[in-house]
Amino acid sequence: MKFNQFEEIIAWQKTQELTVIIYKIFNNIKDYSYKDQISRASISIMNNIAEGFERGSNKDFSKFLFIAKGSCGEVRSMVHLGQSLKYLTESDSMELINKTVEISKMLSGLIKTLRT
Repeated sequence: MKFNQFEEIIAWQKTQELTVIIYKIFNNIKDYSYKDQISRASISIMNNIAEGFERGSNKDFSKFLFIAKGSCGEVRSMVHLGQSLKYLTESDSMELINKTVEISKMLSGLIKTLRT
């Protein structure tokens, strides 16, 4: 696996898509602390992938991918809360959960590859 820049990493691309969807879905939500938290967690996934890659070592990249994976779990947790608070439709909720599970699996695969 050889990337020249972090934008080539599919997990980063998928997370950017996820972040845009989150911003659109929660654009009109008045619960600003909730909106801020889920947005920041999603951005954290993207930025940790980018920052880890730019560090230039597999060890650092792996460490930042673990952080990104944690943020991915945080987004998924916030989606469950949003569903309970009726901020999300069932359809939006499932879309976000599916995307976070997919991204989390991709991050796990990248981590495993870097460690071998």
